[in-house]
Amino acid sequence: MPNPIRLTAGTVPLSGWRAIYFGTAAVCDLACRPAVEAAARAVAAIVAVGAPVYGINTGFGKLASVRISDGDLAVLQRNIVLSHAAGVGAPLPDAVVRLMMALKVASLAQGASGVRWETLAHLAACLERGVLPVIPGQGSVGASGDLAPLAHLAAALIGVGEASWDGAVMPGMAALAKAGLEPLQLGPKEGLALLNGTQTSTALALAGLFEAERAFQAALVTGALATDAARGSDGPFDPRIHALRRHQGQVEVAGGLRALIAGSAIRASHLLDDVRVQDPYSLRCQPQVMGACLDLLRQAAGTLAIEANAVSDNPLVFADTGEVISGGNFHAEPVAFAADMIALALCEIGSITERRIALLIDPALSGLPAFLARQPGLHSGFMIPQVTAAALVAENRQCAHPASVDSIPTSANQEDHVSMATHGARRLRAMAENLVQIVAIELLTAAQGCDFHAPLRSSEPLERARATLRARVPAFDADRYFAPDIALAADLVRSGALAAAVAMDLPAVTPAD
Repeated sequence: MPNPIRLTAGTVPLSGWRAIYFGTAAVCDLACRPAVEAAARAVAAIVAVGAPVYGINTGFGKLASVRISDGDLAVLQRNIVLSHAAGVGAPLPDAVVRLMMALKVASLAQGASGVRWETLAHLAACLERGVLPVIPGQGSVGASGDLAPLAHLAAALIGVGEASWDGAVMPGMAALAKAGLEPLQLGPKEGLALLNGTQTSTALALAGLFEAERAFQAALVTGALATDAARGSDGPFDPRIHALRRHQGQVEVAGGLRALIAGSAIRASHLLDDVRVQDPYSLRCQPQVMGACLDLLRQAAGTLAIEANAVSDNPLVFADTGEVISGGNFHAEPVAFAADMIALALCEIGSITERRIALLIDPALSGLPAFLARQPGLHSGFMIPQVTAAALVAENRQCAHPASVDSIPTSANQEDHVSMATHGARRLRAMAENLVQIVAIELLTAAQGCDFHAPLRSSEPLERARATLRARVPAFDADRYFAPDIALAADLVRSGALAAAVAMDLPAVTPAD
């Protein structure tokens, strides 16, 4: 088992968040305790004085002007959790919920939210012991934070709603008991601190980013294999072309494609006397398209790396001066923009991938048998898998419309501009899964195309990728039930096994460390 990721306040790298998403445990860094306790003392001092301060002894949103008596402060915090737990729809996946919880721990650990140490420790203990709140995926507009989904998270901490433990869904109170925990009793400001912030949209965007990275790297492999299957040229990957344009992603993708194809006997077989002058764009322009997608994903990654280490609830406590200042860090516009960028990249990677599938099954373009069937006509071959890929591309195009340009005022126009980051980020996992299936179809198609060039072999890296597929999916010699083949190929793409099979460093979206 890998070592747990230590949630150090404000300094967790993207590689840490990625590890948590894919299952590594996370623990709170105890060094944060003095800062957390200092902020909690500042809140206690405000309560003792009795001056009205938003989020501590007032109502919320449009009701901020309503003063709450000291005797009702605990009820106030419980009420905001219960009333705001108004989400609908299918529950978020456990991996996303774990990431949400880790993000919230890291945010509260910075000592600007005013929660007590025992409250942060309770959240961290739930994460460590596997008490995962059941959180409906719909109901947040991404400002004022992710109120509804985070309220469902907070509800489980106080024993309300549902949570999963050891794979079973049960009442929140029962899950806490299974884990040996008592329900949390909220203090002043703590309900608001737990349910205010961008942790849901950020977790969903990070999940989309991490899934996109695996699909991106797999698409580089399948794109290179498709180039060989089509007897395409590696001339467009010449480094001098890309050095003149200077886009870093383009330079790296071209280098990756060159390395993937280097040493291919299929490529060597048509270096001379090839009547074709230029390849179609889906082969020739891979560095330009995939490189632009890589740059876009990296830009989104940079934004999310900052947001993941941010404090995004409201109001914020500054213990050094005893001030509590109301602002707008809960507005998830940066996350919305990042999610939109990831969606565009997912859409375009799938689009160019599908075009290579279409090229390979068309004998006029590829020079291969129609639909890559051994006996076209008697066998339909890869006719319908290309249709499936086209359908998934169309679906992703419809999903790629920017969410960040939309806004619907809420809370009686007090919250009159919102980010829509949450559903903008929530669509990404589904889009990434569509891309996984498209890339899987290209893997099957390109491998089949290369089979027709036997006894010529592709490069060593690509042959390793082909062997990884063929260990699970035999060559397509006659029509058979096709769906299981796609599912097996998709597992290789989704898990990262296909990218790992080439045994070389491929351009990456996020740093390894």
